[in-house]
Amino acid sequence: MSMTNSKIVLLAVGVVFFNLVGHCYGSLGYGGLQYGFYNGKCRTSDVEDIVRRTVYSKYLTNRKIAPALIRMQFHDCFVNGCDASILLDGPNTEKTSPPNLSVRGYDVIDAAKAAVENVCPGVVSCADIIVMATRDVVSFSGGARYSVQTGRRDGLVSLAQNALTLPPPTSSVSSAIRAFALKGFTATDMIYLLGGHTIGIAHCSLFKDRLYNYKNTGKPDPSMDLSLLSSLKSKCPQNTTADPTANLDQNPFSSAVVDKSFYSQIIMGRGVLQFDQDLASDRLSKSTVAAIARSSDFNARFGQAMVKLGATQVLTGKQGQIRKSCRAVNVVPTLTSFFN
Repeated sequence: MSMTNSKIVLLAVGVVFFNLVGHCYGSLGYGGLQYGFYNGKCRTSDVEDIVRRTVYSKYLTNRKIAPALIRMQFHDCFVNGCDASILLDGPNTEKTSPPNLSVRGYDVIDAAKAAVENVCPGVVSCADIIVMATRDVVSFSGGARYSVQTGRRDGLVSLAQNALTLPPPTSSVSSAIRAFALKGFTATDMIYLLGGHTIGIAHCSLFKDRLYNYKNTGKPDPSMDLSLLSSLKSKCPQNTTADPTANLDQNPFSSAVVDKSFYSQIIMGRGVLQFDQDLASDRLSKSTVAAIARSSDFNARFGQAMVKLGATQVLTGKQGQIRKSCRAVNVVPTLTSFFN
């Protein structure tokens, strides 16, 4: 273990209790967050514009960072609140937990952090950068450019076991609704947040059973649209060891665009993940899915849901810290260090 990682772990153990009791729940009043929090804090520099331009340069070379960052924000906020704990390196941190092994986009956050540190060191939190960067890739992908509140501070604790609370792809609709409710979200909030699947992808291993052995029948899922079944079998052969991906929005004209098409697709039996398909048929969610598919305000409502997600259990004020590097907590000097 490196010296840096050792310090991360030791510091994390020492402040677990402080960090847990220090959370400010943001469901009411959004926990002290503000629009334009950084205005005037970096002289004439526009922090949000610096992040936007940095993220855009990454997006131009790799459009897949859009779904990656949406997923990153969800995985960060849902676990320990929006405190950038998912970014911390080290043994047994959140990014080492099985649900997070396929999370991508860390390099994008690193680049945005470096850009703001260059003009305004020690001011902008990694937690805010995740939320700003995600907002930006949503807008680059055709979604609404919603306004985000800022003023989050970075957490000090990142534990792999905490990420096991993320709802798995095998969840039932009812269990997912309960999990979201514990975080302060309604069933409607959850269904709008799943609109992130409009540009998402999934590996074959997550849905292959629906193609060849649905519920151990040795047959495909009878609810799946036949043209989709044929297409996915071609992409995911039964006996291959490869694990390619498929778009979660199966509309070929909008699979890279943030829009409501995902909901229309699952209504037609063209959901790739079992959970997505269940949304369209479960009594707890099907009426909301149908309403969104008919609506004209999906982009605005999706933005509102992302803002609410970004206010989950935030640290503000003097809680947490502003990390110098998004990958490591700032080491707090001890008394002995003054004599060495």
